Amino acid sequence: MTLYTRFAAHLDAALDALVGSGDLPAGLERRAVTVEPPRDASHGDLATNAAMVLAKPAGTNPRALAERIAAELERLDEVESVSVAGPGFINLTLTDATWRDELGAIAVAGDRYGRSDSGAGVTVNVEYVSANPTGPMHMGHCRGAVVGDALASLLEAVGHRVIREYYVNDAGGQVDVLARSAHVRYREALGEDVGEIPEGLYPGDYLIPVGEALAREVGDRFVAAPEAEWLPLFRTTAVAAMLEMIRHDLALLGIHHDLFSSEAQLQAAGKPEEAEAWLRAHDLVYDGVLEAPKGETPEDWEPVELPLFRSTRFGDDQDRPIRKSNGAWTYFGADLAYHFQKAQSADQLIDIWGADHAGTVKRIVAAVQALTEGRTRFDVKLVQMVRLLRAGEPVKMSKRSGNFVTLADVVNEVGKDVVRFTMLTRKADAQMDFDFAKVVEASKDNPVFYVQYAHARIASLHRKAAEAGIVCAAHDLSLLDTRELALVKLAAQFPRVVEGAAAAREPHRIAFYLYDLAAEFHALWNMGNDDPARRFLLTDNVPMTCARLSLADAIGQVIRNGLRIMGVEAVQELN
Repeated sequence: MTLYTRFAAHLDAALDALVGSGDLPAGLERRAVTVEPPRDASHGDLATNAAMVLAKPAGTNPRALAERIAAELERLDEVESVSVAGPGFINLTLTDATWRDELGAIAVAGDRYGRSDSGAGVTVNVEYVSANPTGPMHMGHCRGAVVGDALASLLEAVGHRVIREYYVNDAGGQVDVLARSAHVRYREALGEDVGEIPEGLYPGDYLIPVGEALAREVGDRFVAAPEAEWLPLFRTTAVAAMLEMIRHDLALLGIHHDLFSSEAQLQAAGKPEEAEAWLRAHDLVYDGVLEAPKGETPEDWEPVELPLFRSTRFGDDQDRPIRKSNGAWTYFGADLAYHFQKAQSADQLIDIWGADHAGTVKRIVAAVQALTEGRTRFDVKLVQMVRLLRAGEPVKMSKRSGNFVTLADVVNEVGKDVVRFTMLTRKADAQMDFDFAKVVEASKDNPVFYVQYAHARIASLHRKAAEAGIVCAAHDLSLLDTRELALVKLAAQFPRVVEGAAAAREPHRIAFYLYDLAAEFHALWNMGNDDPARRFLLTDNVPMTCARLSLADAIGQVIRNGLRIMGVEAVQELN
């Protein structure tokens, strides 16, 4: 139990006492009652809105109710004072001993500090990356990959069972284009001068090894053969090679999925037909005609009867076709079936999509709501593209890829941890610039460096203490003053930050918090530059050194725990 959950329990007990005394009616809904840090630290350590939330349903005055709640909370040994502000907000100031005890709690919990079981029993499927298997990962894929992976770790931190899934779009026309591109490289491997790669095909060098492998396997039998004879083999071989490349690229970021689900296999197994049958049985698919396009109608437009999903029942702008006029599944129809399949093994679904898919969110949300009869929470997180810069100038394209910079190129240049942390320094739906010069800059303006530097400074303390012969047999935490305890108060917020970030599906909150924690630690450290007595390591005052080492250890533990959620290693020293 964390400090904040403990005080939430104290508040519940206080409210129960008021129910018992007749000051509050029984059965009041308390879900909107919160215990959190006040916006203004001068007001105290904790604040609750209990009186503001409960006064109206209780038929009483909020200020008067706040006074009665305050009187109950004042009885707690951990509370130094309670005050009522404005119309009924309650502010609590805790004893210094309570905050010193939190240092001990962090030390005892260790790697588990900030983790909880609040999500236990709930399985969440997080689908992320899901790039078309037509080439190596690029930096657009990178951001979604990191956001999805960090979110999965964040959900695990609060007790959820998480399924990390990659949806392989291997049933569309793009994989036929891939197969034709591989055929060109196959002919090239057999000695043919293919010249420039034809427009519309994939030009990257990454298909050269695929062509060479096919040439070794089948010889020249498909050089002049009709496309229908070689397309299935070349498609299967090329997709397998691309998925191997994708797995390799993701591994550079420390990303590994539990499932790779194939769209082609989904369709071969008849899953879209199953979904359609279920929807028709529930009057959610009907045969109808789409409205003509708005504005000037094209001359070749003809009304065609199609199976339409009633997505307007669930807030969409119009009903959506699940099949094309030739009977083939629309992308939406196949996607609908895929989500129907995912919902069979998960209580909640999360999709991480590129922002260019924003227009399809309403329809797929409607589909999941319909297919699960509203039982499954479903979130779509949109991720904006990343603009690559080098000292402010756009980065040139990668020769290997043909038309973009590969994820592998970036990771190999600046490192996995820099890439992962940087991808989480802004909200996923905000535009991002990734400047090669800025992300490795040793300055306060670079969050990656600033947080890592804080941890490296903490790690250095033990090395320096050992060199000075300092051994801490005991830790007198009463030596820590108000300024140092302020850092403990910030560290103690970590569990509730994790809970809030998981509930909101926003892993970037961890990065923001770690930056603030690092900034406060650096500020405390730097006070020793002006006042030697404020230094963490005092060879002539071992008790104070040991107390401050305990403080530093707790901050280091919280930083490590936060970085672990982000998939970033906490360094012991910086080069």
